Amino acid sequence: MSKTIWVLVEIENGKAARSSLEVLGKAAQLGRAEAIVLGSSAAEVAPTLGEFGAEKVYVHADVIYDNYLTLPAVDTISDLLKQHQPALLMLATTYDLRDIAARLNARNTMGLITDATDLAFAGDTLQVTVPWGGENVVTANHPQQGTGIVLTRPKAFGVENFAGRNAEIETLSPSLNAESQKIKILDRVDVPSEGPALEDASVIVSGGRGLGKADNFHLVEELATSLGGAAGATRAIVDAGWLPYSYQIGQTGKTVKPTLYVACGISGAIQHLAGMKGSKYIIAINKDEHAPIFSVADLGVIGDAITILPQLTQEVKRRKAH
Repeated sequence: MSKTIWVLVEIENGKAARSSLEVLGKAAQLGRAEAIVLGSSAAEVAPTLGEFGAEKVYVHADVIYDNYLTLPAVDTISDLLKQHQPALLMLATTYDLRDIAARLNARNTMGLITDATDLAFAGDTLQVTVPWGGENVVTANHPQQGTGIVLTRPKAFGVENFAGRNAEIETLSPSLNAESQKIKILDRVDVPSEGPALEDASVIVSGGRGLGKADNFHLVEELATSLGGAAGATRAIVDAGWLPYSYQIGQTGKTVKPTLYVACGISGAIQHLAGMKGSKYIIAINKDEHAPIFSVADLGVIGDAITILPQLTQEVKRRKAH
């Protein structure tokens, strides 16, 4: 019998967040996927979720979920869990959803697994793949019966298409507890940034210790800009203070799945590969012909990135000009 798996779908700018759609698609591969969507835009978002895997959507279109932080959602989902008892609740790892997962776990003693990169059922047992420590990957499972919670690592899954699927819509009418309306959101501030976000970029150019010094990282950024992409980095150069943590790709950084990933002066330690090996095409530039990065690369260039990068950027610009 197919397992019922719930996904709480976040709303960003009136649409379902991509991170939630990634999780929804994985849920649909595991069993019967059902979505929960809360907030003022929920009624508009709900009908679109069938094409991303949902067979049923629970909807409550109330502005309270927008204006008060996480607690109203925790109340509503707790009540739903008691009524329906799905096999699993899956959430993307975002600030709000991480808080909701922790509160649901504490309130309902559910069992929470975080940072999942894959999930599969072996009979009735859910097996969750989780990176652990420097080079280890472990399989975790929930020890008790009842609904478990899993927070998944960003970009661990792609967005799946279920064209033609129409989800059943159930409109909720819970009474929202005044006690849960204590943490009010007073303001939202958008931080301006140039170029695509690292997590969403279709092209990423990354640099590692092979660049030699922090002053050379601009070569990575220039190639990324010329390709209309984003710049990333290994943990080694972030730890060395060359760049802020927001650039870091790998097991303890961001997981990315661009169409093209260009690794410049990156040896390819397993921790870094964990964050980018899902890229569709990988180009590696490294002086060491035995560097592990070449084992996952579609195209390997043996040479000094500091010499090659300016020439590559110049050639990209020349071709774009024609």
